[in-house]
Amino acid sequence: MNTEPTPTTRRDFIGKTTAAATVATVASSGLTIAQSANVAGSDRIKVGLIGTGGRGSGAANQALSTKQEGVVLHAVADAFKEKAEGALSNLRTKHAEKVEVDDSRIFSGLDGYKKVIDSCDLVILTTPPGFRPYHFEAAVNAGKHVFMEKPVAVDAPGVRKVLEMAKIADEKKLKVVVGLQRRYQNCYLEALKQVKEQNIIGDIVSGQVYWNGGGIWFRDKQPSQSELMYQINNWYFFTWLCGDHINEQHIHNIDVANWFIGGHPVSAQGMGGREQRVDKKFGQIFDHHYVEYTYENGVRINSQCRHQSGVYNAVREEFTGTKGKIYLDNKPNCYAVDHKGNVIWKYRPGSGGAEEGDTKSKKGRRTGDPDPYQTEHDILQAAVRDNTPINNAYYGAESTMTAVLGRMATYSGKEIKWDEAFNSKVQHMPAIVTAETEPPAKPTADGGYPVAIPGIKVDGVEIV
Repeated sequence: MNTEPTPTTRRDFIGKTTAAATVATVASSGLTIAQSANVAGSDRIKVGLIGTGGRGSGAANQALSTKQEGVVLHAVADAFKEKAEGALSNLRTKHAEKVEVDDSRIFSGLDGYKKVIDSCDLVILTTPPGFRPYHFEAAVNAGKHVFMEKPVAVDAPGVRKVLEMAKIADEKKLKVVVGLQRRYQNCYLEALKQVKEQNIIGDIVSGQVYWNGGGIWFRDKQPSQSELMYQINNWYFFTWLCGDHINEQHIHNIDVANWFIGGHPVSAQGMGGREQRVDKKFGQIFDHHYVEYTYENGVRINSQCRHQSGVYNAVREEFTGTKGKIYLDNKPNCYAVDHKGNVIWKYRPGSGGAEEGDTKSKKGRRTGDPDPYQTEHDILQAAVRDNTPINNAYYGAESTMTAVLGRMATYSGKEIKWDEAFNSKVQHMPAIVTAETEPPAKPTADGGYPVAIPGIKVDGVEIV
């Protein structure tokens, strides 16, 4: 984790991002991807799940729901054994013939990931984000293909580690997909074509991205539970494990901004704090962030995310161009208007051209389109079979760093430059975590935790 690779330039980011996006776009368009005879000398793909919470269980279900033959769940690991066993029980109900995990391959504790990586061909990394860089490092060093959830780190050293290992993954011809599923969703892919190829709204001059919603779960401390394991169980509320909700959740919308603009911002300034979620038990994170991102071409993107009840909610993106505006969300409800408000393009799900009144899935997505969460795994496994290049780690790292840059701006109350943020030595996540590790977020005398106050130095809170 402390290795300092040569800083990645904006050109490096954009080149790799474009190549990876092209692979995803082609695969998502319905073109046939041939299958090779085997994976590592076998006709089976042994999948390992590391992190068996809700997102991990969902990703494993999708990995086992592809049309690829010979895909089996071979091993699982979680910091908490009961969570691993619960996830397996649910997966066996859905995929009895594909879950081949006996008791000897159910690993618990903080080092179980090593044993899963050793025994599998493809690993799913869905632990708290702070662990992602060195789990990714271990998987790539072991020569394993990877699906990893976003974000891919919580700090700049973690981002640099992911970029370092992404290059090694390329050298080893490993396949890497990151769970920024909007890049695999037809509505967004078609909208991008309209913007980039058809120039439907002209040059983008500004934009708004939102993830304003309610709060998140909280888990009480259990008897005899150590402070470390309590924080890991409540990972969302600690910067060293989550990176704050601007990083863990709002990264989806920030990623869309980078994608449509074609690069990352050069600076950020903003504000944030805690207004509703003020109880000491809620760790370190803010309940709202507002960031103004400025890009190299002068475009400014206004970014909002909020965890508050009884207020305006929105999860979407919009961009204003010289000729009009485009509106995006993952329902899907993607359309463009000119500056007089006339609709000039509207996405129609599926091949039938149906619009309003379509039957909706339980996720709120109109039927007729593939589920992008599933498409991620379809494309990854097809790439593994056919040895087709795909590596989302570059844009996953870029968008993670953009979210971290925003957090630095809101925590500090200052304008932060990209280069300053990217080259920061502040490392929230320890290089290794064992059961004996003292958590970086230390409880205060009143039972709370250090929380950033913009413009004021707070002991226990490092920002840049």
